Amino acid sequence: MMKDVILDKLKDLEQQCDVKILLACESGSRAWGFASPDSDYDARFIYVHKKDFYLSIDERPDVLGLPIDAVLDIGGWELRKALRLFRKANASLYEWLQSPLVYTAQDDFVADMKELMPQYFSPRAAMHHYLSMAKGVVEYELAAPEVRLKKYFYALRPLLAARWIAEQGTVPPMVFSQLRASLPAALNDMVDDLLRQKATACEGHTIVPVPALNQYLLEEVKFLKQAVPPATEPVAGSEPLHTLFRKYVV
Repeated sequence: MMKDVILDKLKDLEQQCDVKILLACESGSRAWGFASPDSDYDARFIYVHKKDFYLSIDERPDVLGLPIDAVLDIGGWELRKALRLFRKANASLYEWLQSPLVYTAQDDFVADMKELMPQYFSPRAAMHHYLSMAKGVVEYELAAPEVRLKKYFYALRPLLAARWIAEQGTVPPMVFSQLRASLPAALNDMVDDLLRQKATACEGHTIVPVPALNQYLLEEVKFLKQAVPPATEPVAGSEPLHTLFRKYVV
């Protein structure tokens, strides 16, 4: 099984680099819920060094990873880097912490991080992130005479996440099936059909555009750009993150 292959590679990284992996999870289409049979595996992880590593005046590398190939994309962030990005409401990191496909997790690490999410989540920053992911796909890639099937989901998922934030002001779910609740009922059958196709088609599979879906996506981009909240959100202090950092450095 691919999970065993990934776990073996993560264990090798831990031993070679003398680190402890606190969380390793799937972060791409396999976690989002619309993988193709030949989708690669996007494994992401957060790791921590031993205490002595941090007692140094020198800056050290804060990322680890393995060479990317056609099947595996494995990379991770050192804990301080992850916490700094968490403080900035990094949307990708918030997704890792919700991944339904977890390879390994240390003790209460995910629960500790999730508990802090409401303090640091920024609706403005997250909406900008998701809109930037979707805008180019909608306006350029889906406007071609033939489009890659997967691009519809690379537009739909971030726009549905942005819509979730606009309506609820909370961290959006990672999984597509949970996000699609706000999809207009008239589009559900179209999206179901695309999901069925993607489940059996290769990553490069192309289709003719779906006009009704394209129109919806264009209108969503326009609406959501106007719905981004102003930059008046309070910033939480860093002490809770300092405490969490110290808990996992041993």
